[in-house]
Amino acid sequence: MTMAIRIHQTGGPEVMAWEEVALPAPGAGEVRIRHTAVGLNFIDVYHRTGLYKLPLPAGLGQEGAGIVEAIGPGVTEVRPGDRVAYCGGPAPGSYSEARNFPAARLVPLPEGIDETRAAAMMLKGLTAWYLLRRTYRVQPGETILVHAAAGGVGLILCQWARHLGATVIGTVGSRAKAELAAVHGCHHTIVLGEEDFVAPVRELTGGEGVPVVYDSVGRDTFAGSLDCLRPLGMMVTFGQSSGSLPPFDVATLAAKGSLFLTRPSLFAYIAKREDLLAASAEMFDLVSAGVLNIEVHQTYPLREAAQAHRDLEARLTTGSTVMLP
Repeated sequence: MTMAIRIHQTGGPEVMAWEEVALPAPGAGEVRIRHTAVGLNFIDVYHRTGLYKLPLPAGLGQEGAGIVEAIGPGVTEVRPGDRVAYCGGPAPGSYSEARNFPAARLVPLPEGIDETRAAAMMLKGLTAWYLLRRTYRVQPGETILVHAAAGGVGLILCQWARHLGATVIGTVGSRAKAELAAVHGCHHTIVLGEEDFVAPVRELTGGEGVPVVYDSVGRDTFAGSLDCLRPLGMMVTFGQSSGSLPPFDVATLAAKGSLFLTRPSLFAYIAKREDLLAASAEMFDLVSAGVLNIEVHQTYPLREAAQAHRDLEARLTTGSTVMLP
């Protein structure tokens, strides 16, 4: 048996229960992980509210790190005692003291990468990787727009983009968040609610617009983001913290300059183990070299995950949040 956060119905943070669940011996290809740190991500909110459907009852959580306690038949990727981290998997469930997990989806942690930082970077850091390196491959000298620049993905994305030689324009929700984003590589910050972001982006790019917008906000920023793009630019919408997008006439893309629109998912980019390992290695190397500073700004006891969700939804958090079993 182990303790875990479970939901038996969708709804607000109050539907999350800290309860005892059965934990059998790991099966073929599985390992048992004892979590030492668990990451918090907005996709967890989508699962809890039912925006992204799960069969109920269900666990929550897509990201964790810990120690391999036992291995099942046929496991060759890791051994008991190894420090490992992961994101995604066959089903949510990282909000737990321990769980069984496919060995092929685990990433061994190198020396110098502690488990708390690993839990803070796997999903968010690999999201930044696929956005910058695969979905739209940012080039030196380009100017890009990043929404929610002071969020967990945003802070990593800004640092990584600056390392690649890009100029980063970021939108944030407050002056304090603007200062935080600036420290993490954002060259120009725009505080939403104080000014419209389209005009400053156009001014900063000499009227040309940006080649790519990375948008995890959704409904509140989508239309304006299209107006920030130059002809043949790419709109990358990878989240919807402000709500789902309304129905959209794709002819708008032609009218605004033959724009591209994509709604990518990290898990398609790391579905193959070789891609997962290569992406993780690139990220770990940049962290070890000091290029990416992974900061855990908030920690909560795992049993208090409901409060962590309340603070995340109220936009009271910045950067990465980790829950400790």
